[in-house]
Amino acid sequence: MYSLQIIEDTIRIPAEYIQKGKSLSEHVDRLAHDAFEGRFDDDGNYILLTFEHELQGRGRIIHGDGAIYQKVRFKALLFTMDGNEVVDGAVSEVHEFGAFVRIGPMEALLHKSQILDEPIDINVGLRRVEGRQSGRYLAEGTPVRARIVSLSLNPHDPRSSKIGLTCKQTALGAHDWLGEDGD
Repeated sequence: MYSLQIIEDTIRIPAEYIQKGKSLSEHVDRLAHDAFEGRFDDDGNYILLTFEHELQGRGRIIHGDGAIYQKVRFKALLFTMDGNEVVDGAVSEVHEFGAFVRIGPMEALLHKSQILDEPIDINVGLRRVEGRQSGRYLAEGTPVRARIVSLSLNPHDPRSSKIGLTCKQTALGAHDWLGEDGD
């Protein structure tokens, strides 16, 4: 899920940062944080954090822009999700249609049809989902192990990405359930 990688990419340094006697490297950290953190890279990895930014060669000025386009090499902490991957998270919200589970920096939907193999009752007021027969339940804050069944990442707006989960397989569900019934 998490990895550390060295990445090379280009940042835009606006003209107002280009001043005689000032080093561009003074601005690189902040500009790189703004340009890369909280976004997906080209491989679908979510960039959590960047650090140790190093300028690579000379930047380029594009005619009519006035900014410098500078190659930068840096270390990045990435969060990666794969289809069918088993993930651990915690229930963050309960709604009539199911529960949202926080996995790393992302929110994923655990639809009510994917929680248990039995009818369930959802009590939004108590923020709780409960199986009618087993009494197993999920509430806000409950640690959960689930499998990613659908993954639709939006590189332009990571918050609108759609991640679907299921707990209807062996060894999945609330951590309290694991080990019951031979799971």
